[in-house]
Amino acid sequence: MTEIVFVHGALVRDGAWWWKPVADQVREATGVSSRAVLLPSCGEGPAAGADAGLAEDAAALHAVLDETEAAIVVGHSYGGTVIAEGAEHPAVSHLLYITSYLPEVGQSQASIMSAEPDPVSIAMDGGMLSVDGYTPDTFGERFWADLGDGDARAEAWARVTPQAAAAFSTPTTRASWQGRESTYLVCGADRSTSVALQRTHAARATHSAELPTGHHPFLTRPDLVAQQVGRVLRSL
Repeated sequence: MTEIVFVHGALVRDGAWWWKPVADQVREATGVSSRAVLLPSCGEGPAAGADAGLAEDAAALHAVLDETEAAIVVGHSYGGTVIAEGAEHPAVSHLLYITSYLPEVGQSQASIMSAEPDPVSIAMDGGMLSVDGYTPDTFGERFWADLGDGDARAEAWARVTPQAAAAFSTPTTRASWQGRESTYLVCGADRSTSVALQRTHAARATHSAELPTGHHPFLTRPDLVAQQVGRVLRSL
């Protein structure tokens, strides 16, 4: 049976919380279950630590796929780079990207973001990256400006976490999206990843759609994301 495997983005933890609104709607509509990958570079799982990076995150995804018969892999932001490195697996039937990246072999997350006109300010200390320069308000206005619920913003901010720098600096050795069916969701009101960069990567996917949302549509418009997951499920 097909499962949904969710891969969260950079500098956050607790993927199950971020994806729950979409996961619940998909399960109610289709009966399809899901799970969220624990990313070691974000301090999750047994391989967590300052030395964990893209390779460990990709291995964590691959290990989850080993436990599935068939999977749709959904990646948000940095999660797309994890997919490129870790989703080369016979269980994968479709890849779904949300304001994310489909890197070529040899690209790192840092190199992908290097040409962005308004890069996110990230501090580094002891091999770890953080968003120390932001307050809950300034971070929220950039990353979830369309999330009006103050409690939800507070819960999201509580899950922002340092991440190992190796997640950003390590070049990919695979491009697992090549030769696979994929869908890219461009988020037209994103204040983090530019729409121009999103469309560059969307052009590499086999299908694309646009959502009128910011960087986290699975929080602000889970109905729209669940609809896209449902469309993919019906296409299998």
